[in-house]
Amino acid sequence: MTKRKPDFILLFTILALILSGLIMILSASSVKAEQLFSNSYYFFINQLKYLAIALGLSIFAYKIKYQKLKELAPYLLLISLGTLILVLIPQIGRMAGGSRRWLPLGPVSFQPSELAKFTIVIYLAAYLERNNDQIKDFKNGLLPPLTVVALFAGLILLEPDLGTALTLIAVAVTMIFIGGIKISLLILLSGTTFCLALISILTEPYRRERLMIFINPWQDPLDTGYHIIQSLLALGSGGLFGVGAGNSHQKFLYLPEPGTDFIFAVLGEEFGLLGTLFIITLYFLLAWRGLRIAVRVEDTFASMLAIGITSMIIIQALINMAVVTSLLPVTGITLPLISYGGSSLVINVVSLALLLNISAYVKG
Repeated sequence: MTKRKPDFILLFTILALILSGLIMILSASSVKAEQLFSNSYYFFINQLKYLAIALGLSIFAYKIKYQKLKELAPYLLLISLGTLILVLIPQIGRMAGGSRRWLPLGPVSFQPSELAKFTIVIYLAAYLERNNDQIKDFKNGLLPPLTVVALFAGLILLEPDLGTALTLIAVAVTMIFIGGIKISLLILLSGTTFCLALISILTEPYRRERLMIFINPWQDPLDTGYHIIQSLLALGSGGLFGVGAGNSHQKFLYLPEPGTDFIFAVLGEEFGLLGTLFIITLYFLLAWRGLRIAVRVEDTFASMLAIGITSMIIIQALINMAVVTSLLPVTGITLPLISYGGSSLVINVVSLALLLNISAYVKG
Protein backbone atom coordinates (compact mmCIF):
# COMPACT_ATOMS: atom_id res chain seq x y z
CA MET A 1 0.00 0.00 0.00
CA THR A 2 1.17 3.48 -0.85
CA LYS A 3 1.10 6.04 1.93
CA ARG A 4 -0.56 9.32 0.95
CA LYS A 5 -1.27 12.54 2.79
CA PRO A 6 -3.17 12.26 6.09
CA ASP A 7 -6.72 13.47 6.69
CA PHE A 8 -6.14 17.21 7.22
CA ILE A 9 -9.66 17.84 8.51
CA LEU A 10 -8.98 15.27 11.24
CA LEU A 11 -5.55 16.79 11.90
CA PHE A 12 -6.90 20.31 12.36
CA THR A 13 -9.75 18.99 14.52
CA ILE A 14 -7.26 17.27 16.83
CA LEU A 15 -5.10 20.41 17.03
CA ALA A 16 -8.18 22.55 17.76
CA LEU A 17 -9.19 20.24 20.63
CA ILE A 18 -5.66 20.24 22.08
CA LEU A 19 -5.43 24.04 21.87
CA SER A 20 -8.90 24.41 23.43
CA GLY A 21 -7.80 22.08 26.23
CA LEU A 22 -4.69 24.14 26.97
CA ILE A 23 -6.72 27.36 27.09
CA MET A 24 -9.26 25.81 29.45
CA ILE A 25 -6.63 24.24 31.74
CA LEU A 26 -4.84 27.59 31.99
CA SER A 27 -8.07 29.16 33.21
CA ALA A 28 -9.96 26.39 35.03
CA SER A 29 -7.04 25.02 37.08
CA SER A 30 -5.39 28.32 38.04
CA VAL A 31 -7.13 28.84 41.40
CA LYS A 32 -6.62 25.25 42.59
CA ALA A 33 -2.98 25.36 41.43
CA GLU A 34 -2.42 28.57 43.40
CA GLN A 35 -3.99 27.04 46.50
CA LEU A 36 -2.03 23.77 46.34
CA PHE A 37 1.32 24.84 44.87
CA SER A 38 1.38 28.66 45.13
CA ASN A 39 1.75 28.70 41.35
CA SER A 40 -1.35 29.33 39.26
CA TYR A 41 0.41 27.93 36.18
CA TYR A 42 1.38 24.62 37.79
CA PHE A 43 -1.15 22.37 36.03
CA PHE A 44 -0.81 24.27 32.74
CA ILE A 45 2.98 23.83 32.70
CA ASN A 46 2.62 20.15 33.59
CA GLN A 47 0.16 19.67 30.74
CA LEU A 48 2.64 21.31 28.34
CA LYS A 49 5.31 18.83 29.48
CA TYR A 50 3.01 15.88 28.85
CA LEU A 51 2.00 17.37 25.50
CA ALA A 52 5.67 17.49 24.47
CA ILE A 53 5.97 13.79 25.36
CA ALA A 54 2.73 13.03 23.50
CA LEU A 55 3.84 14.85 20.35
CA GLY A 56 7.20 13.07 20.42
CA LEU A 57 5.54 9.67 20.66
CA SER A 58 2.90 10.63 18.09
CA ILE A 59 5.61 11.07 15.44
CA PHE A 60 6.52 7.42 15.98
CA ALA A 61 2.82 6.40 15.94
CA TYR A 62 2.29 8.23 12.65
CA LYS A 63 5.36 6.78 10.93
CA ILE A 64 5.11 3.17 12.12
CA LYS A 65 3.67 0.57 9.76
CA TYR A 66 0.47 -0.03 11.67
CA GLN A 67 0.36 -3.70 10.60
CA LYS A 68 3.26 -4.30 13.02
CA LEU A 69 0.87 -3.65 15.87
CA LYS A 70 -0.80 -6.97 15.12
CA GLU A 71 2.42 -8.74 16.10
CA LEU A 72 2.90 -6.49 19.12
CA ALA A 73 -0.71 -6.83 20.37
CA PRO A 74 -0.12 -9.80 22.75
CA TYR A 75 2.98 -8.16 24.29
CA LEU A 76 1.23 -4.79 24.72
CA LEU A 77 -1.68 -6.62 26.35
CA LEU A 78 0.63 -8.38 28.83
CA ILE A 79 2.46 -5.14 29.67
CA SER A 80 -0.85 -3.37 30.23
CA LEU A 81 -2.14 -6.25 32.37
CA GLY A 82 1.02 -6.11 34.45
CA THR A 83 0.62 -2.39 35.14
CA LEU A 84 -3.03 -2.86 36.12
CA ILE A 85 -1.94 -5.46 38.69
CA LEU A 86 1.00 -3.39 39.95
CA VAL A 87 -1.13 -0.31 40.60
CA LEU A 88 -3.33 -2.32 42.99
CA ILE A 89 -0.37 -3.20 45.23
CA PRO A 90 -0.47 -0.73 48.18
CA GLN A 91 3.33 -0.38 48.32
CA ILE A 92 3.49 0.53 44.60
CA GLY A 93 0.27 2.19 43.44
CA ARG A 94 -0.35 5.79 44.45
CA MET A 95 -3.59 6.64 46.22
CA ALA A 96 -5.46 9.88 45.45
CA GLY A 97 -9.10 10.85 45.83
CA GLY A 98 -9.99 7.48 47.32
CA SER A 99 -8.69 5.51 44.32
CA ARG A 100 -5.42 3.72 43.62
CA ARG A 101 -5.03 4.63 39.94
CA TRP A 102 -1.46 5.90 39.49
CA LEU A 103 1.95 4.28 39.16
CA PRO A 104 4.84 6.59 40.12
CA LEU A 105 7.54 6.75 37.43
CA GLY A 106 10.21 9.01 38.83
CA PRO A 107 9.01 12.63 38.68
CA VAL A 108 5.75 11.72 36.91
CA SER A 109 2.78 9.41 37.51
CA PHE A 110 1.22 7.06 35.00
CA GLN A 111 -2.38 5.84 34.89
CA PRO A 112 -2.47 2.19 33.72
CA SER A 113 -6.20 2.29 32.93
CA GLU A 114 -5.53 4.78 30.11
CA LEU A 115 -3.02 2.40 28.51
CA ALA A 116 -5.48 -0.46 29.04
CA LYS A 117 -8.12 1.16 26.80
CA PHE A 118 -5.60 1.62 24.00
CA THR A 119 -4.16 -1.91 24.24
CA ILE A 120 -7.64 -3.44 24.31
CA VAL A 121 -8.45 -1.56 21.08
CA ILE A 122 -5.30 -2.93 19.39
CA TYR A 123 -5.93 -6.46 20.71
CA LEU A 124 -9.56 -6.51 19.57
CA ALA A 125 -8.70 -5.10 16.13
CA ALA A 126 -6.15 -7.89 15.62
CA TYR A 127 -8.48 -10.55 17.05
CA LEU A 128 -11.50 -9.50 14.99
CA GLU A 129 -9.48 -9.54 11.78
CA ARG A 130 -8.04 -12.96 12.55
CA ASN A 131 -11.35 -14.49 13.71
CA ASN A 132 -13.81 -12.61 11.55
CA ASP A 133 -15.58 -15.79 10.44
CA GLN A 134 -15.89 -17.16 14.01
CA ILE A 135 -17.11 -14.10 15.90
CA LYS A 136 -20.75 -15.19 15.51
CA ASP A 137 -19.96 -18.32 17.54
CA PHE A 138 -20.03 -17.64 21.28
CA LYS A 139 -17.66 -20.32 22.59
CA ASN A 140 -14.96 -20.28 19.91
CA GLY A 141 -15.28 -16.71 18.68
CA LEU A 142 -16.76 -14.36 21.26
CA LEU A 143 -15.76 -15.86 24.61
CA PRO A 144 -11.94 -15.32 24.36
CA PRO A 145 -12.07 -11.52 23.81
CA LEU A 146 -14.89 -11.15 26.36
CA THR A 147 -12.73 -12.90 28.95
CA VAL A 148 -9.84 -10.52 28.29
CA VAL A 149 -12.09 -7.44 28.41
CA ALA A 150 -13.79 -8.66 31.61
CA LEU A 151 -10.39 -9.23 33.26
CA PHE A 152 -9.17 -5.73 32.37
CA ALA A 153 -12.45 -4.08 33.37
CA GLY A 154 -12.47 -6.01 36.65
CA LEU A 155 -8.97 -4.85 37.56
CA ILE A 156 -9.87 -1.24 36.75
CA LEU A 157 -13.00 -1.60 38.87
CA LEU A 158 -10.85 -2.68 41.82
CA GLU A 159 -8.97 0.66 41.80
CA PRO A 160 -11.92 1.64 41.97
CA ASP A 161 -12.73 3.40 38.67
CA LEU A 162 -16.21 2.53 37.45
CA GLY A 163 -16.28 5.24 34.76
CA THR A 164 -13.16 4.00 32.96
CA ALA A 165 -14.23 0.36 33.32
CA LEU A 166 -17.59 1.13 31.69
CA THR A 167 -15.86 3.14 28.95
CA LEU A 168 -13.55 0.22 28.18
CA ILE A 169 -16.51 -2.18 28.02
CA ALA A 170 -18.50 0.21 25.80
CA VAL A 171 -15.59 0.54 23.37
CA ALA A 172 -15.14 -3.23 23.29
CA VAL A 173 -18.85 -3.86 22.68
CA THR A 174 -18.85 -1.27 19.87
CA MET A 175 -15.91 -2.98 18.14
CA ILE A 176 -17.34 -6.46 18.60
CA PHE A 177 -20.75 -5.32 17.29
CA ILE A 178 -19.22 -3.82 14.15
CA GLY A 179 -17.00 -6.90 13.88
CA GLY A 180 -20.09 -8.99 13.12
CA ILE A 181 -21.59 -10.31 16.36
CA LYS A 182 -25.13 -11.69 16.22
CA ILE A 183 -27.81 -9.27 17.40
CA SER A 184 -29.08 -11.84 19.91
CA LEU A 185 -25.60 -12.14 21.43
CA LEU A 186 -25.25 -8.35 21.44
CA ILE A 187 -28.51 -7.98 23.38
CA LEU A 188 -27.39 -10.67 25.83
CA LEU A 189 -23.98 -9.02 26.22
CA SER A 190 -25.46 -5.54 26.69
CA GLY A 191 -28.02 -6.81 29.20
CA THR A 192 -25.37 -8.68 31.18
CA THR A 193 -23.11 -5.60 31.23
CA PHE A 194 -25.98 -3.41 32.43
CA CYS A 195 -26.85 -5.85 35.23
CA LEU A 196 -23.22 -6.13 36.38
CA ALA A 197 -22.84 -2.34 36.32
CA LEU A 198 -26.02 -1.96 38.36
CA ILE A 199 -24.80 -4.54 40.89
CA SER A 200 -21.45 -2.77 41.23
CA ILE A 201 -23.30 0.50 41.87
CA LEU A 202 -25.81 -0.88 44.36
CA THR A 203 -23.22 -2.86 46.36
CA GLU A 204 -21.03 0.21 46.99
CA PRO A 205 -22.62 2.76 49.35
CA TYR A 206 -20.99 5.82 47.74
CA ARG A 207 -22.04 4.72 44.23
CA ARG A 208 -25.56 3.94 45.41
CA GLU A 209 -25.68 7.38 47.02
CA ARG A 210 -24.59 9.01 43.75
CA LEU A 211 -27.34 7.20 41.87
CA MET A 212 -29.98 8.30 44.36
CA ILE A 213 -28.81 11.91 44.43
CA PHE A 214 -28.76 11.95 40.61
CA ILE A 215 -32.55 11.76 40.70
CA ASN A 216 -32.79 14.87 42.89
CA PRO A 217 -29.47 16.60 43.72
CA TRP A 218 -31.29 19.37 45.65
CA GLN A 219 -32.24 16.95 48.45
CA ASP A 220 -28.63 17.27 49.69
CA PRO A 221 -27.21 20.44 48.09
CA LEU A 222 -24.24 20.85 50.47
CA ASP A 223 -22.90 17.30 50.32
CA THR A 224 -23.77 14.54 47.83
CA GLY A 225 -25.63 16.85 45.43
CA TYR A 226 -23.00 19.58 45.61
CA HIS A 227 -20.92 18.57 42.55
CA ILE A 228 -23.74 18.50 40.05
CA ILE A 229 -25.50 21.61 41.42
CA GLN A 230 -22.31 23.64 41.07
CA SER A 231 -21.80 22.24 37.59
CA LEU A 232 -25.30 23.23 36.48
CA LEU A 233 -24.84 26.68 38.06
CA ALA A 234 -21.66 27.14 36.01
CA LEU A 235 -23.38 26.12 32.77
CA GLY A 236 -26.42 28.26 33.52
CA SER A 237 -24.31 31.30 34.40
CA GLY A 238 -22.62 31.19 31.00
CA GLY A 239 -25.73 31.97 29.01
CA LEU A 240 -25.24 32.26 25.26
CA PHE A 241 -21.85 33.97 25.09
CA GLY A 242 -20.33 33.24 28.52
CA VAL A 243 -18.82 35.50 31.18
CA GLY A 244 -15.52 35.74 29.32
CA ALA A 245 -12.24 33.82 29.23
CA GLY A 246 -10.72 33.53 32.71
CA ASN A 247 -13.76 35.04 34.44
CA SER A 248 -15.33 31.86 35.84
CA HIS A 249 -16.64 32.12 39.42
CA GLN A 250 -17.12 28.37 39.88
CA LYS A 251 -13.42 27.63 39.47
CA PHE A 252 -12.84 29.43 42.79
CA LEU A 253 -13.12 26.07 44.54
CA TYR A 254 -16.91 25.82 44.16
CA LEU A 255 -16.41 23.07 41.60
CA PRO A 256 -14.30 20.34 43.26
CA GLU A 257 -12.48 19.34 40.04
CA PRO A 258 -12.63 22.38 37.74
CA GLY A 259 -9.61 21.38 35.64
CA THR A 260 -10.43 17.69 35.19
CA ASP A 261 -13.85 16.05 35.55
CA PHE A 262 -15.85 19.31 35.44
CA ILE A 263 -13.81 21.39 33.01
CA PHE A 264 -16.71 21.34 30.54
CA ALA A 265 -18.79 23.23 33.12
CA VAL A 266 -16.13 25.94 33.42
CA LEU A 267 -15.96 26.09 29.62
CA GLY A 268 -19.73 26.60 29.49
CA GLU A 269 -19.52 29.35 32.11
CA GLU A 270 -16.70 31.25 30.40
CA PHE A 271 -17.67 30.74 26.75
CA GLY A 272 -21.40 30.08 27.04
CA LEU A 273 -23.58 27.83 24.93
CA LEU A 274 -21.63 28.79 21.81
CA GLY A 275 -18.39 27.61 23.42
CA THR A 276 -19.83 24.24 24.40
CA LEU A 277 -21.35 23.79 20.92
CA PHE A 278 -17.94 24.55 19.41
CA ILE A 279 -16.32 21.72 21.41
CA ILE A 280 -19.21 19.36 20.64
CA THR A 281 -18.79 20.19 16.94
CA LEU A 282 -15.09 19.32 17.13
CA TYR A 283 -15.94 15.93 18.64
CA PHE A 284 -18.56 15.43 15.93
CA LEU A 285 -15.94 16.16 13.26
CA LEU A 286 -13.54 13.72 14.92
CA ALA A 287 -16.23 11.02 14.96
CA TRP A 288 -17.15 11.68 11.33
CA ARG A 289 -13.58 11.56 10.03
CA GLY A 290 -12.73 8.54 12.17
CA LEU A 291 -15.71 6.53 10.90
CA ARG A 292 -15.02 7.71 7.34
CA ILE A 293 -11.49 6.32 7.61
CA ALA A 294 -12.81 3.05 9.05
CA VAL A 295 -15.26 2.63 6.15
CA ARG A 296 -12.84 3.56 3.36
CA VAL A 297 -9.62 1.83 4.39
CA GLU A 298 -9.29 -1.58 2.72
CA ASP A 299 -7.45 -3.35 5.55
CA THR A 300 -9.79 -4.99 8.12
CA PHE A 301 -7.30 -4.55 10.96
CA ALA A 302 -6.91 -0.84 10.15
CA SER A 303 -10.67 -0.44 9.89
CA MET A 304 -11.30 -1.99 13.31
CA LEU A 305 -8.42 0.03 14.77
CA ALA A 306 -9.99 3.24 13.44
CA ILE A 307 -13.36 2.29 14.92
CA GLY A 308 -11.79 1.47 18.27
CA ILE A 309 -9.75 4.68 18.53
CA THR A 310 -12.67 6.85 17.45
CA SER A 311 -15.13 5.22 19.85
CA MET A 312 -12.56 5.38 22.69
CA ILE A 313 -12.42 9.18 22.40
CA ILE A 314 -16.09 9.84 21.61
CA ILE A 315 -17.64 7.51 24.20
CA GLN A 316 -15.54 9.03 26.98
CA ALA A 317 -16.40 12.55 25.80
CA LEU A 318 -20.10 11.72 25.78
CA ILE A 319 -19.96 10.25 29.29
CA ASN A 320 -18.10 13.28 30.66
CA MET A 321 -20.48 15.80 29.09
CA ALA A 322 -23.50 13.75 30.21
CA VAL A 323 -22.21 13.80 33.81
CA VAL A 324 -21.52 17.54 33.74
CA THR A 325 -25.02 18.27 32.38
CA SER A 326 -26.65 15.85 34.87
CA LEU A 327 -27.75 13.36 32.24
CA LEU A 328 -25.76 10.64 34.04
CA PRO A 329 -24.80 10.14 37.71
CA VAL A 330 -21.47 11.64 38.77
CA THR A 331 -18.45 9.49 37.92
CA GLY A 332 -14.80 10.47 37.75
CA ILE A 333 -14.00 10.58 34.05
CA THR A 334 -12.18 13.30 32.13
CA LEU A 335 -12.96 15.06 28.85
CA PRO A 336 -10.48 13.75 26.23
CA LEU A 337 -7.87 16.29 25.04
CA ILE A 338 -9.54 19.04 27.11
CA SER A 339 -9.17 18.00 30.77
CA TYR A 340 -5.91 18.08 32.69
CA GLY A 341 -4.22 14.69 32.85
CA GLY A 342 -0.87 13.52 31.52
CA SER A 343 -1.62 9.83 30.94
CA SER A 344 -4.90 10.60 29.23
CA LEU A 345 -3.33 13.26 26.99
CA VAL A 346 -0.40 11.07 25.94
CA ILE A 347 -2.55 8.01 25.16
CA ASN A 348 -5.22 10.01 23.31
CA VAL A 349 -2.74 12.00 21.20
CA VAL A 350 -0.75 8.87 20.31
CA SER A 351 -3.98 7.02 19.45
CA LEU A 352 -5.11 9.84 17.17
CA ALA A 353 -1.67 9.99 15.53
CA LEU A 354 -2.17 6.31 14.72
CA LEU A 355 -5.59 7.18 13.28
CA LEU A 356 -3.92 9.83 11.10
CA ASN A 357 -1.43 7.17 10.05
CA ILE A 358 -4.29 4.93 8.91
CA SER A 359 -5.98 7.85 7.13
CA ALA A 360 -2.93 8.16 4.85
CA TYR A 361 -3.82 4.75 3.35
CA VAL A 362 -7.41 5.69 2.49
CA LYS A 363 -8.15 5.99 -1.21
CA GLY A 364 -10.01 9.10 -2.38
